[in-house]
Amino acid sequence: MNAAPRRAFAAALLCTVLAVPAGAAEPEGTGRPVLRVCQDPNNLPFSRRDLAGFENRIAALFAEELGWDIAYTWFPQRMGFVRNTLRAKEPGTDRYKCDLITGVATGFDLGIVTQPYYRSTYAMAYLRGHGLDGVHSLDDLLALPAEQRARLKLGVFGGSPVADWLLAHDMMQQVVSYQRQSGDAEQYPGQIVENDLAAGKIDVAFVWGPIAGYFAERAPEHRIAAVPLASPPGSRFDFAIAMAVRFGDKELKQRIDALIARNRDRIAAILGEYGVPLLDEEGHVIEAAQAH
Repeated sequence: MNAAPRRAFAAALLCTVLAVPAGAAEPEGTGRPVLRVCQDPNNLPFSRRDLAGFENRIAALFAEELGWDIAYTWFPQRMGFVRNTLRAKEPGTDRYKCDLITGVATGFDLGIVTQPYYRSTYAMAYLRGHGLDGVHSLDDLLALPAEQRARLKLGVFGGSPVADWLLAHDMMQQVVSYQRQSGDAEQYPGQIVENDLAAGKIDVAFVWGPIAGYFAERAPEHRIAAVPLASPPGSRFDFAIAMAVRFGDKELKQRIDALIARNRDRIAAILGEYGVPLLDEEGHVIEAAQAH
């Protein structure tokens, strides 16, 4: 993967380092084929070991559609994820631990990428009633009175495209920087919104849209706003997200492509339940009613 797709993949998924070993959860033997899924054990709204994420839900939908059992290999989305999941074999066997990664940017080149199943964008989240309720775009943020804007503490993950935009607009001195990769097994990217923004440690959180939308919708009394961001000139904030299988596994890739095509409405409904901001092919935000 060259530098640009690597960065896009990392930015879109906001990977974290968790001290959790890889391990596959096998279903009871039924004689049916098994959809073996590679997922992160602690990365809501995408996936979690208790199957609470939307990628868990979509994988379960696909297994149901296929009439297959489902099994998971859990490993954190970080350096080594593919090596320890999609490309790793069970000890003493020729069987791979898992066969399907359920969330990759379309520039991913460590496997065969399916057709995308959603497109989203970065978003900014802020507390309602704290002077930012009229901010619905980056232009609105820039239009705030200079003194008000200068007081804002801006939470940003290092290496995200929003960081480049803030640098270009001389706002980096206000940035509270977050690491995409952390050695703490209990940390997950959504904490920037669920914990730090909610507690007032930062005033604005710039995060991948599914994270902003999910935690904003679940905030008490709807006190957090999540605003999807259009890509400004010279920057790219939106990404199409697909799935990936091992090189050479063309049959599974074709099955997943067919499942994506056949279940677009059901997938959109699941994403809508999680507050994921969805974009159409022209990059326009799809209203929730349309998405369903």
